[in-house]
Amino acid sequence: MLRTSVQSLETFAHRVDRLVCGLGRMVSWLTVIMVLITATVVVLRYVFGVGWIWLQETVTWMHATVFLLAAAYTLSRDEHVRVDIFYRGMSPRGQALVDSLGVLLLLLPTCLWIVFSAWDYVAASWQVRESSLETGGMPGLFLLKSLIIVTPVLLAIEGLALVVLRWARILSAAPGPATRS
Repeated sequence: MLRTSVQSLETFAHRVDRLVCGLGRMVSWLTVIMVLITATVVVLRYVFGVGWIWLQETVTWMHATVFLLAAAYTLSRDEHVRVDIFYRGMSPRGQALVDSLGVLLLLLPTCLWIVFSAWDYVAASWQVRESSLETGGMPGLFLLKSLIIVTPVLLAIEGLALVVLRWARILSAAPGPATRS
């Protein structure tokens, strides 16, 4: 029974990790599109004397989307910023403990605080279906602001998946109890 629950939890963690990685790879393509649109904006403005606010805002929106949605992907790939004074020299069990404490004591409370703090801000934006304040700007700013809530939720779920996968790897590598022949 316990073994089945642990396997189910590990399976769920792998699925979360795959989902976050797929989202991260998909969002990473926005950086290429941002470069192309930025080049287009520059050429249109300085060669043809034409400028569209909505096109310029598109770059800002994509940048925000990349930054917000790639955070969980960065965590899943273990590419986030870490002050690595002792961590590198620790055993895998010690690293899993540090990762677990970091997720439980730092990441999850921070994610909860962000969701709690941003909820009214995002809800107010949805309530009025906020759009750009600029004439000719992008509609649907409330959708972009929703990522302020989506990001910490993704980070929290990925953080928990990270803890489960770290400990599953350690426990599967640990020698089991001696068996009788």
